[in-house]
Amino acid sequence: MNSSIKGIATATLALLLNYSANPAFALPQKIDHPSTVATQASKDILIVPGELVGPITRTTTKQDLVKLFGASHLVDKTISGPEGMGSFAATQLNLNQGRSLLVVWSDNTRTKPLDVRNLGSAWKTREGIGVGTPLSELRKKLGNFKLYGLEWDYGGTILLDSSKLSRYQGKLILRVDAAPNAPEKFPNDYQSVLGDSTFSSSNSHWKPLGIRLTEIIVVLNPSQ
Repeated sequence: MNSSIKGIATATLALLLNYSANPAFALPQKIDHPSTVATQASKDILIVPGELVGPITRTTTKQDLVKLFGASHLVDKTISGPEGMGSFAATQLNLNQGRSLLVVWSDNTRTKPLDVRNLGSAWKTREGIGVGTPLSELRKKLGNFKLYGLEWDYGGTILLDSSKLSRYQGKLILRVDAAPNAPEKFPNDYQSVLGDSTFSSSNSHWKPLGIRLTEIIVVLNPSQ
């Protein structure tokens, strides 16, 4: 692994190993970016990396989630770290129309969100990126980028520093995967993009595999 790639892998692992919980109230912050978000409805499902996921911001607490969404939609849980190392506080938000998500807390008080993940397909960045976005569309929005091979701890992770969205590095984690039947239908292409290596998004072996975005992690309060 080169130093740039290793840094991203280390940062991602650090996120997974530093979960905990806490609660405090915050309203959605005003965003002064030159991008277009025309309606309030679109703002309700807007992802701004490093800043917010809809009404959930860097200062949102568990109690705020209750006020925003109602206690009946929330389920507190504990998630395991990589390879079973550690356990971390989280709150599942169950909403319809593809708006469910998981808030992972920075400690057990649930007063400071570390990140938001397990996002449903309704959530989109200003660029229109969301779970389910196909590789062809990602290349239009990110340019030709690099990503890790499939089927290992960081499989399918996009290296944002190699893309047009490098400003989101450390604030957004995007991971793709192949269609469920890809290994059987296209075994040669699939085997060609596996493992702890990086590949160009223009690599021809990706094309038949039905590659789509399967995971988004929005980092709100990076661990130090």
